[in-house]
Amino acid sequence: MSNQCSVCGKRSSVGHTVSKANNKTKRTFKPNLQRVRVHRSGGTERLRVCTGCLKANKVQKA
Repeated sequence: MSNQCSVCGKRSSVGHTVSKANNKTKRTFKPNLQRVRVHRSGGTERLRVCTGCLKANKVQKA
């Protein structure tokens, strides 16, 4: 199961954690995905949707 939003395609991105001494270590920023039941094509299915899409009502919840 990939770490990607089913609606907008938002996925993990990479960056740095920066310490007070300005040391940089790699880290990943993961999207806040929630499992949602959605009405689609005459039935319901479960999708992994980011909270930004849920808040913007881009998904018709079941």
